[in-house]
Amino acid sequence: MMPSTLVLIRRFQHAFSACAGRLRFGVLLILAVLPWCARAEALPVLTLSVLQFGTPHWELEHLKRRQLDHANGFELKVRLAADVPASRLALSSGSVDGAVSDLPWAQARHEAGSSYRYLPFSSQLGEVLVPTGSGVRTLADLRGKRIGVAGGPDGLGWRLLQRAAAEQGIDLAREARVQYAAPPLLGQALRRGQLDALLTFWHFSARMRGEGGVQAAFGLDDLLGDLQLDAQLPVLGYLFPEPWAQANEVLLQRFASALRQSKHELATEPAYWQAIRPLMRADDDAVFAALRDSFVAGIPQPLDAARIADLQRLLVLTGSDSAKLMPAALFQSAP
Repeated sequence: MMPSTLVLIRRFQHAFSACAGRLRFGVLLILAVLPWCARAEALPVLTLSVLQFGTPHWELEHLKRRQLDHANGFELKVRLAADVPASRLALSSGSVDGAVSDLPWAQARHEAGSSYRYLPFSSQLGEVLVPTGSGVRTLADLRGKRIGVAGGPDGLGWRLLQRAAAEQGIDLAREARVQYAAPPLLGQALRRGQLDALLTFWHFSARMRGEGGVQAAFGLDDLLGDLQLDAQLPVLGYLFPEPWAQANEVLLQRFASALRQSKHELATEPAYWQAIRPLMRADDDAVFAALRDSFVAGIPQPLDAARIADLQRLLVLTGSDSAKLMPAALFQSAP
């Protein structure tokens, strides 16, 4: 055999060995990656509707950043809605699995024949704000005053305020001058001296307190205590259609577990809040701190039989039909 032929054969053998080595490495790499890919694809998906700058988005953004969904065996997808009606429409139409709303809305849907599983989000009800230095401190001080009410006449806060006042012999609808409007407009009216007090949602209240010039006369959670109810009732919750919830109990429990972890981390590690600060629209440090602290203060305790009974009593006290209450089975307890 010619020397040149031997050289060619050896070169071919060397090249073949090199290619075979690379092929083996590639096969091993594929075998290593495939199980991971399969696990990732196998994760069940949970889709939630939230407002872009709504307070639930804060904890869900943290949950996603920390990959607490993957750690608990599911994939969370967040679908942003322009406003509350749009989010509720996404929920009722079935285009998402869940959304956040308040307890009275869940009760109204139950009475209408569409029941929702209720997983607590927050126990923050709201506050009655007054200008700094105001003498208004109690319900009785609201007699004869100009009161702004955010959320309209059917809002839970206003119904609770009226009920608590009635327990003291006060008819606020008659004995005060009430104005309904959107929270930002009412906030401006309070600062201009056109209102004496403002009943508003907790995040608007926290923002206004952070900006200065106003103070809380009292919180609506104080009124719950006056009515012999748990002062930390979760009046806001994640809602899931009950048929969907029954078919996805494991996924729902996984979400509840991830949510509990997200809330715990936000409550115990202030540094985590910097990553979600853009969603809070809080450039001012005082506003940022007020929003953060109010959110943490509203993290609800796990539901038990006593708290569920108090939620049902709250519904009755604020006008719901006692014969058509959401049953205890619709209230989801955290794992």
